[in-house]
Amino acid sequence: MAPRSRAELQATLDARQVPTDVAQSVLDRMEELSLVDDAAFAQAWVRSRHAGRGLSRRALSHELYRKGIDAEVAAAALDTVDDADERETARRLVTRRLHTTRGLDRVTRTRRLAGMLARKGYSGGVVQQVVREALDAEGTEQELDRDVVRPSGH
Repeated sequence: MAPRSRAELQATLDARQVPTDVAQSVLDRMEELSLVDDAAFAQAWVRSRHAGRGLSRRALSHELYRKGIDAEVAAAALDTVDDADERETARRLVTRRLHTTRGLDRVTRTRRLAGMLARKGYSGGVVQQVVREALDAEGTEQELDRDVVRPSGH
């Protein structure tokens, strides 16, 4: 079974119609034994989903909220991802997807790459900067490749 937050376990016990006092007692005991730890869960969730899926802090915050993680606990876990981490992850995502848009015009490529980042929760400023930098860098690399391949005519 995958790790779960206390709220998720509470919802499961409620769905199985476990009496509230019994459910609270069980969950309290699980916390005492460190079998349920929302802070550790939140930190592991943030690390995993940021690195694996490339989700932004905003998207991760929403996921933690849906999992019933307390706002302060979520904020502490989200503090492990800073602006530089987020930009770097966005760059890696764009770099990985860039080749799938080759052959398309720049506007279409920008729209597709920006849409991918937006769906992962990145802000408009980060999206614009990272996509523009990637497309500009690719254009520079292609120009350099053409200069190397094309004879100078001398």
